[in-house]
Amino acid sequence: MEIGGGSESPDEPKKGKSKTPRKPKESILKQKSPAEFFAENKNIAGFDNPGKSLYTTVRELVENSLDSAESISELPVVEITIEEILKTKFNSMIGLVDRERVDAELYDDYETAKAREKRLAKEARAQEIQAKNASLGKKGREPAASKGMKGRGEASFYRVTCKDNGRGMPHDDIPNMFGRVLSGTKYGLKQTRGKFGLGAKMALIWSKMSTGLPIEISSSMKGQNYTSFCRLDIDIHRNIPHVHVQEKRDNKDLWHGAEIQVVIEGNWTTYRSKILYYMRQMAVITPYAQFLFKFVSDTPDKNITIRFSRRTDVMPPVPQETKHHPSAVDLLLIKRLIAETAKQSLLQFLQHEFVNLGKSYAERLIGEMGPEFCPKMSVKSLTSQQIVRIHQLFRQAKFDDPSGDCLSPAGEYNLRLGIIKELHPDMVATYSGSAQVFEGHPFIVEAGVSIGGKDVKQGLNIFRFANRIPLLFEQGADVVTRTALKRINWSSYKINQTQDKIGVFVSIVSTKIPFKGTGKEYIGDDISEIASAVKSAIQQCCIQLKSKIVKKIQAREQQERKRNLSRYIPDATNAVYNVLKEMAHVHASKKKRHDGENAEILSKVSARAITNETLRDKLAQHVEQVDHEMAMEYATQSGASAESKEEIYIQSLDATDNFTDFKSPLFVFRLVH
Repeated sequence: MEIGGGSESPDEPKKGKSKTPRKPKESILKQKSPAEFFAENKNIAGFDNPGKSLYTTVRELVENSLDSAESISELPVVEITIEEILKTKFNSMIGLVDRERVDAELYDDYETAKAREKRLAKEARAQEIQAKNASLGKKGREPAASKGMKGRGEASFYRVTCKDNGRGMPHDDIPNMFGRVLSGTKYGLKQTRGKFGLGAKMALIWSKMSTGLPIEISSSMKGQNYTSFCRLDIDIHRNIPHVHVQEKRDNKDLWHGAEIQVVIEGNWTTYRSKILYYMRQMAVITPYAQFLFKFVSDTPDKNITIRFSRRTDVMPPVPQETKHHPSAVDLLLIKRLIAETAKQSLLQFLQHEFVNLGKSYAERLIGEMGPEFCPKMSVKSLTSQQIVRIHQLFRQAKFDDPSGDCLSPAGEYNLRLGIIKELHPDMVATYSGSAQVFEGHPFIVEAGVSIGGKDVKQGLNIFRFANRIPLLFEQGADVVTRTALKRINWSSYKINQTQDKIGVFVSIVSTKIPFKGTGKEYIGDDISEIASAVKSAIQQCCIQLKSKIVKKIQAREQQERKRNLSRYIPDATNAVYNVLKEMAHVHASKKKRHDGENAEILSKVSARAITNETLRDKLAQHVEQVDHEMAMEYATQSGASAESKEEIYIQSLDATDNFTDFKSPLFVFRLVH
């Protein structure tokens, strides 16, 4: 039955509503530039959020400055300043006029009258409870700070400036060094501080994403009478620099180095402790550098100025670029080496492009490759199959391990100085291991263990360094943390793992640090060679500390014995003197006569030549004499001098002084000419 003639059968097609099936869009092949990739995946480079981005920017600039100064064997002087920029000032910088809000409900931080009333009532109750507890003398919990109604759109901005006394940069290279991702001077097989080779480029990308402001660079090389000034940003889609200003300015002071200034969004409040902790750890691992850190705010109470002074002028050698080890190459790398080599024959290629491959061993390898190979054949004529055969043989053959000559560890001397300078421990031990190898890459592990010190918590305080830079994040999964917590029996070295203030410092340097995770913030625990070397280095430090702790315990026990003996001197003196007085009385009454020395002593007691006081003095002198003899025996056994020690102060050398350094792992002997 139809009602109103308007119903239709569900099986009948609806007129006027039929749609043509939508054709799928043809997929178009697109490409991304390196800059675009890192902009979209900024967390890979440590720019997860505004706070982490501020920390990473500081770290990248500081490490670039250290590399620059060390490359010309100049003692680094690095000044880093973070200046807080309020919203009003930032808007004026970009030419934006502040506007009053018209529609308040439109904003994320809008608060209704009911919500505001509820919040104020809650705060009033908390203050009332706190006042009541205070009147009763109770220690109440501090009320939580009222969360500001800061919206997502309200950001904090900072101007980060880093100045150094390094090499500087060639005038024409500055745009590409900052405005082109994956271009730089640090690529190659050698120990480097950087993790991705991005340096300040990522800070520029973050600046462009968060503020839109360009980066400013001032630079001058040694001997130049001009300073290069450049203001630029980056074309992220094309991965090329966009230069606003590039000019040469007078350099009357003949300053050399670089000064980089960038304005970014950040969060100083949440990452303040991380940034200061990073600077302190950097001062530990580079005691030959001088750091000046400043935080500048419109509120004077927030201003911070910290100077990390230089403790030594002995610098580690500059890391050297090395050749690839045959066991560490893959097919792609072999093909690239063949394309780039200037050598003609296969024999010359093997000899000169790989480490630890002499002529005789290279000839043996070629003989093993098969009849189609010969020493004089052209390396450029190798087929893909022949390159695969070379790669297979490289993986199966035996090769000598590469040496650690190309590496530049901090040095046991510098590590010890850095720990003493920043932590002021009661005792410290350091150890530097010999070069070892994993997957064809040499590495060196250095360690230090300290007891006590300034600003050190009870228990284990772990400080990790990779290629002489601090690692602050993802500590729990790191090989150093796991080794210190699970593989070291601290009690066997007379160290209390929970009560003592223990500092564990481990520095690993290598041509390839096996980082884990996208952020490259920790070294995995799955490489047995590194885990074993870390454990051995910490144990060597503990063995040194154990002997010091045992001697300290012996000295403390000796002092305790002396204190106990001295405590009983009055009682012992009274008892002995009373016995002598009784004997003297009997001797005087001729009831029992004594001869020789005994009679003489009793006569002195009767004549009061020997009194209670004289006995007390004699007994105290005897305890002192015995204590001195035991101390002399202890000093002789421990190799210490019997003479009293006196502090001496050596005047610092002038730049004009000539001297020669004789270095050992523990000290540097300087001969002044």
